[in-house]
Amino acid sequence: MKEEIFKIEGMTCAACVRAVERATKKLQGVEESFVNLATEKLNIKFNEEEVTTEDIIAAVDKAGYKAIHEEKEEQLITSKIFKIEGMTCAACVRAVERAVNKVEGVNSGSVNLATEKLTIEYDSSKVRSMNIVAAVEKAGYKAKEEEETQEETEDVKLKESKALWKRFIVSAIFTVPLLIIAMGHMLGFMLPGIIDAEMNPMTFALVQLTLVIPVVVAGKKFYKVGFKSLFSGNPNMDSLIAIGSGAAILYGLFAIYQISIGNHEYTMDLYFESAATILTLITLGKFLESKTKGRTSEAIKKLMGLAPKTATIIKDGKELIIPIKEVIVGDIILVKPGEKLPVDGEVIEGNTSIDESMLTGESIPVEKVIGSKVIGASINKNGSIKYKATRVGKDTALAQIVKLVEEAQGSKAPIAKLADIISGYFVPVVMTLAVLSAGTWFLFGKGTIFSLSIFISVLVIACPCALGLATPTAIMVGTGKGAENGVLIKGGEALETTHKIETIVFDKTGTITEGKPKVTDIITKNYDERQLLLYAASAEKASEHPLGEAIVEKAKEEKLEFVKVDNFKAISGKGIEAVIEGKKYYLGNLKLMVEQEISLEDLKEASDNLSKEGKTPMYIAENGLLVGIIAVADTIKASSKKAIETLHSMGIQVAMLTGDNKNTAEAIAREVGIDKVIAEVLPENKAEEVCKLQNEGKKVAMVGDGINDAPALAKADIGIAIGSGTDVAIESADIVLMRSDLMDVPTAIQLSKKTIKNIKQNLFWAFGYNVLGIPVAMGVWYALGGKLLNPMIAALAMSFSSVSVLLNALRLKGFKPVK
Repeated sequence: MKEEIFKIEGMTCAACVRAVERATKKLQGVEESFVNLATEKLNIKFNEEEVTTEDIIAAVDKAGYKAIHEEKEEQLITSKIFKIEGMTCAACVRAVERAVNKVEGVNSGSVNLATEKLTIEYDSSKVRSMNIVAAVEKAGYKAKEEEETQEETEDVKLKESKALWKRFIVSAIFTVPLLIIAMGHMLGFMLPGIIDAEMNPMTFALVQLTLVIPVVVAGKKFYKVGFKSLFSGNPNMDSLIAIGSGAAILYGLFAIYQISIGNHEYTMDLYFESAATILTLITLGKFLESKTKGRTSEAIKKLMGLAPKTATIIKDGKELIIPIKEVIVGDIILVKPGEKLPVDGEVIEGNTSIDESMLTGESIPVEKVIGSKVIGASINKNGSIKYKATRVGKDTALAQIVKLVEEAQGSKAPIAKLADIISGYFVPVVMTLAVLSAGTWFLFGKGTIFSLSIFISVLVIACPCALGLATPTAIMVGTGKGAENGVLIKGGEALETTHKIETIVFDKTGTITEGKPKVTDIITKNYDERQLLLYAASAEKASEHPLGEAIVEKAKEEKLEFVKVDNFKAISGKGIEAVIEGKKYYLGNLKLMVEQEISLEDLKEASDNLSKEGKTPMYIAENGLLVGIIAVADTIKASSKKAIETLHSMGIQVAMLTGDNKNTAEAIAREVGIDKVIAEVLPENKAEEVCKLQNEGKKVAMVGDGINDAPALAKADIGIAIGSGTDVAIESADIVLMRSDLMDVPTAIQLSKKTIKNIKQNLFWAFGYNVLGIPVAMGVWYALGGKLLNPMIAALAMSFSSVSVLLNALRLKGFKPVK
């Protein structure tokens, strides 16, 4: 199965979404197809042997829309197009082709004189686009890479928004005088005799027709898309507008004909002003919608804007500034204080502190030394460093985050399915109701004008835009807000399921705890504590055991100077033996002490207490006598206790899953407030334990960071991976926490709750608006003694419905994580 993304042009409402999905799902070999109205993208999964991308594009075109295949980034890496300036003839073409084909690493290069473009394929590990530009310039011409950037994409959207505003201004310039001429007499306005309805009815009518024509021309897209969709059997919002306003204009032309043959009573029944006002107000609504929709994707824009445009690399001992897209794996990059890191890598020279808050949300700068990993787009604070590029382009952490957020924003939540089903039938039903209600009023003797007004009002007020925007806009803002706070939610389904979580299972090591042993206690028997630590650390310096490393680190923290060690010997599974200043020392576990027949009686109580607290006692003996204990434990993260308290306040049960012994696990559980302890679990059985909790009828989330957590993360209803964990764990998870702060777990759940609440509000408003609006437009209120809904008011209300849904979604931008 192959997955592809297509940009869809021409969609305006949820009915359009339904039409595109229906058209593509009909194709043989298409397994899955869904459209996001907010991003205007089609995500489709299909069998390449049964259907091609050309078939998909053709099916979308037949439905009345345009599909543009979004090329994979991998293809852009080796194939690019350049605009060539300065060519005049075929000889110029030959000169450019000869110049670029000589460059080592270029596979092929061909120039089209008519388009003045060079299409080239090359090996990016051997040649960069800057080399190609240089070769063309050397031949006497100028080359400019033609690649659609994020900025250019934004420019297209900006141009669309400006075009809508221009259309609105043009429409308004002609609609305002048209309204004054058509309805001014109601407000007491006196018109010049030449266009007075009673004195010159034909001139009065023709002036209105003249004023409405520019408005129709400005809004021609409504008719073009609307009627095309209608005739293809997939009517949409534009179809409703085109039929409604078109009916008003056709009736106006009929009225002009009646006036021309002497039936002057038609003078006040022209209806041109209604058509013009409907088109003008809806254009204004579309402009406001485009501006508001632009704000829903600000998270992506912010992320894309984090990376610098250039990088300083060291080439042949010289500093060379190149575009960031030219950086390749293995390049040595120089970063000075205050500069942003262009790509991911590993420090090979210098030390500094780096602000990674824009990616992880962690405000404290992180110290970096030789061997430290660094992240592209983070800010170098106070030292110059050189580092080797390890991940570039689409492989960087920033690019992966952007990809995750884009995929999440393009996904659908299960809650959206109801809206999709309804919107698929919505427009045909509305058109039927418009005809039935208009026909009923006509049969009851209300006449053509009244019935036409009913017909137009029903068509115009029943806009499915709000339905189509209700879910995707909230998901876009919600996932974007999560990314800002270091919480990456991988899709709409994960976002929706998270708010239902009843039990959260935490892995212990590296999740609740730091995952790195530290010295917690030093207990001595007639011995100086610092002296004991010094001798133990000096002996353990040659050891590679994690517990020994913890003792060495503690000595470094205390700034102790290590002493010489003789006759060092590691005793497998038990400890070490060493001679320091002529005395023999044993440092290790209970087995070593028993083996060497060293009595532990004097410190037995202290040893037992340490074990109950989940700490590992390391016994130290000098010349056969016990002199002290150094206790080592995996310390609890600062945020663990608070995070678990917050989850309890939200009514969520918390469990801990670990391979450690029961005493250690329960000691940790008591300290942080865990409800349920599942200890001594083998890595391969973790998923099984999650399954047992699910069998109790609970929605379960699993939080972990290691490779052995991956099956459990995948099995849980929601898998949450710590960002500092392994790639496998992150890949298996539904949510990724960019920093190792467990407070981000309740943040993710609260964000899910807020987003789902927002979606429900949007759907309620969208459904409620149509449930109330359509009967009013059909004349139910009028039949009960109220006023008839004017089609112009219906157009204003329709535009407001979409904008209101978008504005409600934007309220999520005010979300603040739990403290």
